[in-house]
Amino acid sequence: MEQPKMPPLLVIFIGVLSVSASAIFVKLSTAESGTIAFYRMFLSVLIMLPLFLKNNLHELKEIRSRDWVFSTIAGILLAFHFILWFESLRYTSVASSTVLVTLQPLFAIFGTYFFFKEKITLKSVLAMIIAIGGSFLISWGDFQVGGTAFYGDILALIACALVTGYMLFGQDLRRRIGLTTYTIIVYTVSAVTLAIYMLVKGESFTTDDPMNWLWFLLLAIVPNLLGHNLFNWALKYVSANTISIAILFEPVGASIMAFLVFGEVLISSQYIGGAIVIVGILLYVIDFKQLFKLFQKNY
Repeated sequence: MEQPKMPPLLVIFIGVLSVSASAIFVKLSTAESGTIAFYRMFLSVLIMLPLFLKNNLHELKEIRSRDWVFSTIAGILLAFHFILWFESLRYTSVASSTVLVTLQPLFAIFGTYFFFKEKITLKSVLAMIIAIGGSFLISWGDFQVGGTAFYGDILALIACALVTGYMLFGQDLRRRIGLTTYTIIVYTVSAVTLAIYMLVKGESFTTDDPMNWLWFLLLAIVPNLLGHNLFNWALKYVSANTISIAILFEPVGASIMAFLVFGEVLISSQYIGGAIVIVGILLYVIDFKQLFKLFQKNY
């Protein structure tokens, strides 16, 4: 396998910090969920298009029909992930919604086993349980058993399943398709899907609040081009499992930002939960065998 120019785990960490801002920009926007999602994808395509046309256009003719089908499915899954997640933020808190939408290891660990025959190790299962436990602790005080918050939680959980499917398709496709080409295909399919959704739902392509255009642009640049694009790059070198575990750090970042921007109060359980998430992530990414060998060598 081609060796990466940057450490994939560092790239993934930067990506997680970037996507942590997504829920904040969505909350700040007054536009409908479909409109927010559409412009997030559409503006991302516009920003990437000049680079693609200059350097990568020729790659389209090399893509197999099977990969076109898989890319289309990935784009559709991503579109409906955003619709459902953005809608969930209308009903529940940033903490709860972000926690549920980042529970991807629950789906990814089995998806990579069935589709890519990746082994499920005791260490990875333990790390997943610890990190997910920390995620639930972050939003323990906000989970509801009824009312609108529960509806928002269900939407976020479905959105989680959809984005996991998108990641699994991406893990397969990125082995054969370059980052820019893969990303622009998937984002274009996603934008077209969202446009059709808006037309069917009767949602507006315009907004009365000029500030919404700023939030649309920031969503395209920060969580998409600095977040999802970095994940797509890393999928060539690491499993979707690794990314889904790392994304469990997103509720920590999102909760801190929500406190700073919206005054959503952080309680002691959220601080403890954040620390537990970090422990789970470290348990997953650290190779303890290599660490032990290095310790023996030096001491």
